[in-house]
Amino acid sequence: MNPNKKPSELHEAILAFKPHYWRAFRFALIGALLILAPTAYMFEVYERVVNSRSHTTLVMLTVILVIAYIVMEVLDWARSETMREAGQLLDQRMAPRVFQAMYESNLRRMGPPSIQPMNDFRTVRDFLHHPVLGALMESPISLVFMLILFLASPVLGWAAVAGALVQVGLAWLNERSTNPPLTEANRSAIAAQQYADGSLRNAEVIEAMGMLHHIHRRWMEKQHAFLGLQAQASDKAGAFQAGSKFVQTTMGSLLLGLGGWLILENALPGGPGMMIVASVLGGRMLAPLVQMVSQWRAVVNVRDAWRRLEQLLTQIPERPEAMSLPAPRGVLSVEHVIAGAPGSNAPILRGIAFALQAGEVLAVVGPSASGKTTLARLLVGLWPTVSGKVRLDGADVFSWDKLELGPYLGYLPQGVELLEGTLAENIARFGEVDMDKVQAAARAVGLHEFILSLAQGYDSPVGRDGAMLSGGQRQRVALARALYDEPVFVVLDEPNSSLDEAGDAALAQAITQLKARGTTFVVMTHRTSVLAVADKMLVLREGSQQAFGPRDEVLAALNQAAAQANQQAQGARPSAPPSAAPTLAGAR
Repeated sequence: MNPNKKPSELHEAILAFKPHYWRAFRFALIGALLILAPTAYMFEVYERVVNSRSHTTLVMLTVILVIAYIVMEVLDWARSETMREAGQLLDQRMAPRVFQAMYESNLRRMGPPSIQPMNDFRTVRDFLHHPVLGALMESPISLVFMLILFLASPVLGWAAVAGALVQVGLAWLNERSTNPPLTEANRSAIAAQQYADGSLRNAEVIEAMGMLHHIHRRWMEKQHAFLGLQAQASDKAGAFQAGSKFVQTTMGSLLLGLGGWLILENALPGGPGMMIVASVLGGRMLAPLVQMVSQWRAVVNVRDAWRRLEQLLTQIPERPEAMSLPAPRGVLSVEHVIAGAPGSNAPILRGIAFALQAGEVLAVVGPSASGKTTLARLLVGLWPTVSGKVRLDGADVFSWDKLELGPYLGYLPQGVELLEGTLAENIARFGEVDMDKVQAAARAVGLHEFILSLAQGYDSPVGRDGAMLSGGQRQRVALARALYDEPVFVVLDEPNSSLDEAGDAALAQAITQLKARGTTFVVMTHRTSVLAVADKMLVLREGSQQAFGPRDEVLAALNQAAAQANQQAQGARPSAPPSAAPTLAGAR
């Protein structure tokens, strides 16, 4: 790692808990040393108890051994709990940050909606108390055991080094052969999960049009690809794991035999006792390496999760703390905006400029793909601009702290989404439920009587994604949520697409009432019913601003242009193309 390079956000969070790691490391070292207690007990029984035939000595040695076992288990528990506490502290520090990055990634359409970042963070957090990390903490004891073997005999020491090098070689080969298929298997698993999630969200369409067989076949292809790569990696890892265990098992016996040979050559100080010690130490010395080789899949998984998390957190830096601003009054200005989808270089809107005073209603019309939904997202600060600014009372809407701005803003997206909870909670935006304000918003959109007719009234659950309601009812609930607590600026994207005539009338009445109280409205629509309550009108075509001004003037200009286009079309030859002048029909 470059020492001049600033550590990543995730790396800094991990390093923040160094005291926990050092404490766990000390527990692991002491516990690893106590593993030699059975060997020491065996020697003491042979030398003291058998020779002295003392029952008291045997009892005392046994008590000491049991105490050593208890201390070893307590230390292992303490190490595990220390690392678990570090994981909990890491969760408290980074989970909100990961959630915010995941949320903004979905908001900016940087990929298919996914909760994979939270799964990756859980993998990193849980690795702090994984057995592999415990084995890594115990690995320095292997050096102590190796030093003891060298002090007993350089031959035994070098034999132990040879065994350790073989284990390291197996670990390297394991990494080299299993990393590619494991990495691809993880990617395939994520892709299969995302495909399954998308299929479940469209279950009604799939069932109605008999698409299940084809969808299932495609999912099975993704699943088989994942399982095949996983099996390939498991086969290779299993072979290396078996080899690693073989080296550990035979190492103790080989050192025992080598110690016997040294005794025959009178070259082993300590005699038969040291021969047994060498055999025990040789086996224990390789135990941490064997543990890491056998659990290598966990290492690969956490490494891949770490890389994905670091990439996400780098792409979406933490939001700077915004300066508190006064409450807005609803004065809107759009200053020569050029904008497109986040992460794309292709502009969707080009040169959009207009202004509204507090209490004015703007109707935005235009054919499909003219940029109305993009404009709606810009007006509420969901998407940034490439150039130009969207300002509310002179402040940049995109930079405004949404927690501060949110209560003064209402938004109804084109794709209506309700959150699992009650009707009252959805209308109140899942904040503190003020029933007077909730009922006022429901009455404004003509929903109050329907809610009262339900068995649980405002406490009725809407179900997942509002499944308990019809499309029109969901849109009215979302509209009531947008109008809750009388916000000063409201953006409605196709608010009447699922409404009947009564719903249309209720929408127009709600806009009229809030307009009289100073609320500024921007309404994207294909239907002319909203035009009756609009003060101004904006016409978009292919991302460009075709007309803006008072409603009646814009309508007159559109009708005049349409009439001229018809006259030119009638007077032109049959082969001549019709004029591309914007028409009111095209704006609907």
